[in-house]
Amino acid sequence: MNTFKHAIVRKPAKSLVDGITTHPELGKPDYELALRQHEAYVGALERCGLSVRVLPAQEEFPDSCFVEDVAVCTGRFALVTRPGADTRRGEIAGVRELLAEYYDDLEEIRAPGTIEGGDVMMVGEAFYIGLSSRTNADGAAQFIAALERRGYSGRGVKMPPTLHLKTGCSYMEEGVLLVDRAFAAYPEFASFKRVDIAPEESYAANCLRVNDYVIVPAGYPKALAAIRAAGMRTIELDMSEYRKIDGGLSCLSLRF
Repeated sequence: MNTFKHAIVRKPAKSLVDGITTHPELGKPDYELALRQHEAYVGALERCGLSVRVLPAQEEFPDSCFVEDVAVCTGRFALVTRPGADTRRGEIAGVRELLAEYYDDLEEIRAPGTIEGGDVMMVGEAFYIGLSSRTNADGAAQFIAALERRGYSGRGVKMPPTLHLKTGCSYMEEGVLLVDRAFAAYPEFASFKRVDIAPEESYAANCLRVNDYVIVPAGYPKALAAIRAAGMRTIELDMSEYRKIDGGLSCLSLRF
């Protein structure tokens, strides 16, 4: 089981209200509510035993609070990504220097490769990389090569129509995988003990296992009950404002 000690988050910018979204029908986020939800998120990470570093807001980048996408932190090295969304490329400035405070071994993705951390799911020493609109085959190949040089393994997963791999599945440790129905028939996930997420609760496929707890988005009773039935302790958080801009629990932090 992966044990985490640290987390890095970034305070949401006021420009958050103009973040990328595929769900404009949900409306624009309420910035003050988003701030309160972010503070509750930091509190949940601390409850899970993490030391949380809060980076300042970046007003020029509306999606910059989704720090998971700009790096991948493993037990042996850290990777600076190259986001697939053009408007997010500038978010990686300073990330290498930040990670160098915690890691001696660093890698970064080079053009034309793209990869976003939301497409990377760590399962022990194996990594699953979603081949999405944000992560291309070249970026995945670069990351897999970096993993293999350090004794890890990696494999690409062809994606259904969804933003990121972890939009549709989340590893809960101990062989348990939360899976949206869109992923149900994927052979890559056949060996897991699957907890299927009902279609009407698909947003809850993105939960976050941190040490002894699973952080779950509030308002999804079937998913919550299934996770608890699997013997896991839970923390519920309201994620309403981040859902409006395609954000979930995992993408708001780097954990290592």
